Amino acid sequence: MIAVLVAAKSSGSSSILIIYAVLFAAFYFFYLRPRSKKQKAARIDARQVEVGQRAQTIGGFVGTVVKKADDLVTLRGASGVELDFVPSAIAKRFDPVVSASSDDDDKSTEGDDK
Repeated sequence: MIAVLVAAKSSGSSSILIIYAVLFAAFYFFYLRPRSKKQKAARIDARQVEVGQRAQTIGGFVGTVVKKADDLVTLRGASGVELDFVPSAIAKRFDPVVSASSDDDDKSTEGDDK
């Protein structure tokens, strides 16, 4: 606080401080704030799961949603075990990537019969 008062006494320093403040405010309102809003919206959208979809928790558990209430989401694992989670523990919808390598292997073996 004292440094700001000392710097404000000279006219050149005060104008530089004002310029820095204006630049920081512009950077915040035009870059940081919209970016954080988009990230938050993307996180919320990724956590929205419906019954029948597969979901992954923040702990790494992957299961199928069998029940959904306001305060609990029930996931069924591959072994048939059902676990209840709070909705904020759902990290994302789990859509595994389908490997195209099996299709490529079938095509490459067809031409090897020569």
